[in-house]
This record gives sequence, structure tokens and C-alpha cells, in this order.
Amino acid sequence: MTSRAFQQVDVFTDTPYFGNPLAVVLDGSGLSTEAMQRFTDWTNLSECTFVLPPTNAEADYRVRIFCPGRELPFAGHPTLGTCHAWLQAGSQPRGEHVVQECGVGLVRIKRDDARLAFAAPPLRRSGPLEEGDVTLIARGLGIPREDIVAHAWCENGPPWRSVMLRTAAQVLALKPNAAVLAGLDIGVVAPQPAGADTAFEVRAFFHTHDTLSEDPVTGSLNAAVAQWLIGAGLAPGRYVAAQGTAMGRAGRVHIERDAGGTIWVGGASVTCISGQVVL
Repeated sequence: MTSRAFQQVDVFTDTPYFGNPLAVVLDGSGLSTEAMQRFTDWTNLSECTFVLPPTNAEADYRVRIFCPGRELPFAGHPTLGTCHAWLQAGSQPRGEHVVQECGVGLVRIKRDDARLAFAAPPLRRSGPLEEGDVTLIARGLGIPREDIVAHAWCENGPPWRSVMLRTAAQVLALKPNAAVLAGLDIGVVAPQPAGADTAFEVRAFFHTHDTLSEDPVTGSLNAAVAQWLIGAGLAPGRYVAAQGTAMGRAGRVHIERDAGGTIWVGGASVTCISGQVVL
């Protein structure tokens, strides 16, 4: 076993312990997939990443992203958190943007004052959900079908099925049924009331080890939801979403579509633990 540089980073917050934590092993060289998965499960966090040398000449580093029970081709808060840890460790990109290599290919990350932002990867699947799925999701969320006012596939790695409710209060009141929603990754969004400091409230539910879990703040979901909402005229080209409120967190996800049509998903990150881990 080898002592490896390690950071635990809180993502989508500038206040420690109010965002979504991420374990980052800054040198994953020589580790098997089984060892990476075992360590991820042991951390009991929503995700853990392992930094590796890139295999693509355009990339600054390669990352493998794990959640309990499985590896992910892409996830948003691990992308920002890994980049934050990589920069904190003294690494520097070769170009204007940091370029991350992961399961979905190359992802650009830009520095925007105190925040990092990644370019949303293209949706692998989009368009409205089948009515049977919408009815099932409504039943699993414990709400009438008519409370879902819009819905869409938001798959960009994780296969998010997303629904929009009428109010943020409805989103915060949800008590999902794990048995009904078995096997589904569900994103829920609704507009905030006038005068709120954010435009939307978001929640994300997914399964780990056959248990329904809630993610505190979810970059991949917010990236896909932004592509859906902005494309459908349901959101402006720039907004801030709140997530984690129901869990006592205060995540803030900054969304911006640039002049070229790229949607950037950003947020602050803070290092909470820095040291060595033996793996």
C-alpha cells in the first residue's frame, strides 16, 4: 500500500460543510477498479475521485469518478472538486482552461473569480419522458400527476429523469418512496417565489446499494436541467439554483449560457481536509 496525497473538498459552497463533500485521491496510479470502489464505499460520501495521468494529449489530467456501488462516466460536483484539489496541489493547466479527461471525453473547466465552472457535456438523451414514467414518478414522489408541469430526459452520464413542479415549497416538501422509484435517478426542480435570492430549487434522488439517497448538490443534474430549461424557454440564460436546502445545506449552482451557446455550470469549492491516505 502507498501513501497518497488526499483532499476532502466541499463543493458548490464558499462556507465549509454547507455544500457537497468529495474525496479526492490526487494520485490513483496503480490502483485497481476494485480498490477504488472499496475506498469510495468506505468514505461513505456521495462520490470519490482518483486523479491519473491523461491518455489524451489535450487533457491536463484524467479522472475516474465513483459513487457507492458503481463508477460514473461523468458527474458535476466531482469535476469541480477534483479541479479545485488539483489546482490547490500546485498544478497548472497548459492552456486557458483546465481540460479534464473522464468517461464522457474531455470537459473544459474555467476559472471565474473565486469559482470554477465546467462546460456542460452534451445530453446523451433528451426530450419528454414517457407518460408511464411521469405517472410512476408522481406516485413515487407522493404528489398528484397534475403537479408535474413539465418533464424531460436529462441524461448526460447519469440517466436523470427530471420533472418540474409548480412551486419550490412543493419540492422541499417531497418525501419520496424508495420502493416505487427503485432503479430511477430523479431530478426535481421548481421556480422560487418572487424576491428569493435564487431562481430555482432543485433536489436529486438516486439509488446506491439498492437504497434511495438524496444528493446534497448535483452538478450533472443542474447541467442537464439547465440545457432543458433554457432550451425550452423555461429559464433565463443566466441564473442561480439552490440545492440541499431540505438536507440543511446551502448549495448554490451558477448557470450561464455564453454567446456561443455553451452552458457553464459553476460554484465555489473549499478544502476541508488535506493530507495523506494509505491505499
